[in-house]
Amino acid sequence: MEKIVNGVLMTAALLAASSQVEAKKPKHPNVLFILADDYGWMDLGCMGSKFYETPNLDRLASEGVKFTNAYSACQVSSPSRASLMTGKYTPRHGVTDWIGEKSGENWRKMKRHSKLLPADYAWNLPANEYTIAECLRDNGYTTFIAGKWHLGDEGSWPEDHGFMINKGGWSAGSPTGGYFSPYKNPKLEDGPAGENLSIRLGKETVNFMREHKKKHNNKPFFAYLSFYAVHGPLQTTKENWSYFRDKAEKMGIADKAFEVDRTLPVRQVQDNPVYAGVIKEMDDAVGMVLDELKRLGLDENTLVIFTSDNGGVTSGDSYSSSQLPLRGGKGRQWEGGIRVPAMMYYKGCNAGSVCDVPVIGTDFYPTILDYAGLEMHPEQHKDGISIMPVLKEGAKPERSLFWHYPHYGNQGGEPSSIIRKGDWKLIYYYESNHSELYNLAMDLSESEPLNVQFPDKVKELEGELMAWLDEVDARKPVADPLYDPKKEAEVKKNWRTKTLNAQEKSRKKMLQKDWQPNANWWKSMTTVD
Repeated sequence: MEKIVNGVLMTAALLAASSQVEAKKPKHPNVLFILADDYGWMDLGCMGSKFYETPNLDRLASEGVKFTNAYSACQVSSPSRASLMTGKYTPRHGVTDWIGEKSGENWRKMKRHSKLLPADYAWNLPANEYTIAECLRDNGYTTFIAGKWHLGDEGSWPEDHGFMINKGGWSAGSPTGGYFSPYKNPKLEDGPAGENLSIRLGKETVNFMREHKKKHNNKPFFAYLSFYAVHGPLQTTKENWSYFRDKAEKMGIADKAFEVDRTLPVRQVQDNPVYAGVIKEMDDAVGMVLDELKRLGLDENTLVIFTSDNGGVTSGDSYSSSQLPLRGGKGRQWEGGIRVPAMMYYKGCNAGSVCDVPVIGTDFYPTILDYAGLEMHPEQHKDGISIMPVLKEGAKPERSLFWHYPHYGNQGGEPSSIIRKGDWKLIYYYESNHSELYNLAMDLSESEPLNVQFPDKVKELEGELMAWLDEVDARKPVADPLYDPKKEAEVKKNWRTKTLNAQEKSRKKMLQKDWQPNANWWKSMTTVD
């Protein structure tokens, strides 16, 4: 009898201990989503860059899965960010251009004298959208953002869309105070003079993970590290500039670096030492966060995603980089504008593997829910699919991908809509009401349209694209009745001559040994530990 009682007591004790252990385990995995800004497909060492140095992102690729056919949902930032948050294509949530850009008749103030007036668009992420942050918060996650938001003015900031802790996310789409403190950011306290913004955002994320584990070890978190890097205006330390300037010289500085492609000059070489420094600082911050994730033992139960909000800047803005062999860059309708780097890590993934199945920004919402074992919300993330069956089961979903940008880009992009189906890609242009057909397997650089050779494919894809545009009730640009072709021709002539010459001159000056942007730049950016 005594043995039976003791056995019962021992069993009860073991069950109680087991329950305590289970109580300490997070019910769902953590999610660390790292988003770069304007970071191109060819801007990483693991994607083939010989100039930029990204050891921490390369490590993430070697420990996780690298996607070679990953896309943003738009060629500019606000729309693609809204799609990440909602799981919807841009016409559905209404944010189709970067928030702040002119549209309709106000577009004339830009003095571009364009044929069309760009479509109007939403200036705030709609309040009725159930964001991934809201969904995870409602499922017991602590939600945190460090960095860029750019999805509306006050009242439509991160805390209004599901984020419980906000460090640096507000209306602005670029680092208002530059990349060194003081930041001029109402949601981020200034650090000591010279503190780097990317490093600061990395530290904020590290501190959040430490505090969260200390206080809420049995509660999962969603950390959204959304860098302002590598968006202009570009700034780095003198040490970084000097290092990469010397590297460019050793690699051989090309006499010319720009070519005009339809509209603006486009950079053809990677040798911008300031841009390389901005990349290095962001990569250092990524390394800091990944190291801390491992030190805390959180890598065993955390899904890590890295990607960019659109392609790299090859023209317009800071004319930062080249995405060759991809054509174009940010703001443009070609692959350089929408194809982006992407990696994913989780415990048990096929480390170092490469996935060439096309995926898009709308896929991350359902992927996170799927991996976390949470209920799907197909009425919300209706334009995304979970990537997990692709990675775990080798699934190859048959679907078409769509883009809609009824605007003119600062970087030379033209009002257009796009469909990719298999290896085929069709771009429809609103100025001319004609399409260009490409086969990406045969011509990744989109150098030669195949309309004449494959008229049936043009008809098929145009029909599917137009049907989709009707389905999502897409807003379209309209003809400007005040259009003056002579004035537009003069603008484009200046781009082909004055802008081209100015960019070549600026590039060569930046690569000189005695270069500095102004008398106080280096002094104001002293490196801070």
